[in-house]
Amino acid sequence: MARQIGLRNIHIAILTKDDHTGATYDTQSKLERAISAKLTPKMSSENIYSDDTVEDVITAFEGVDVEIEANQLSLESRAKLQGSKVVKGVLIESKEDIPPTLALGFKSKKNNGKYRYVWLLKGKFELASDEYDTEAERPQPKSAKLKGTFFERDYDGNYRFIADEDQTGVDQTIITSWFTAVPDEPVEGV
Repeated sequence: MARQIGLRNIHIAILTKDDHTGATYDTQSKLERAISAKLTPKMSSENIYSDDTVEDVITAFEGVDVEIEANQLSLESRAKLQGSKVVKGVLIESKEDIPPTLALGFKSKKNNGKYRYVWLLKGKFELASDEYDTEAERPQPKSAKLKGTFFERDYDGNYRFIADEDQTGVDQTIITSWFTAVPDEPVEGV
């Protein structure tokens, strides 16, 4: 099985509707160049005891912690992720800013030259942290680090789609349109 060796094309799409009738998203936009992504699903579990032993373990999905590192964030990207605004080239951040609910997508190159495609379907990012250092003998470039939490959609309970382009039976139209729109759940036989 091929291993992940790369990361590129981080995209976001604002979630505009998520209810029992469906989920819809705004047009996707590409963030700046990707450095790393860490996705950590969170589960809680509870042991159920009877007759002095564990009878069962009940688990519940709590969400996915996401850490993204990009080479930088433009003021426009930062405003979109935080719910801020840019006016005449100036990022204006307010205590009233509310980060939008959005989807996050990217692709990861595998060591066989093919790609794994990922969409997290609903989540929010925290305010971006900033680091600055004085210039010294050796440059110490800084990157943009984002943290967020993603969770299941109200519409269908789905929280993530993953597709490998080299997977037997994968519909290649899903792969070719991955960054055109957040994909719908594939339906068997259609």
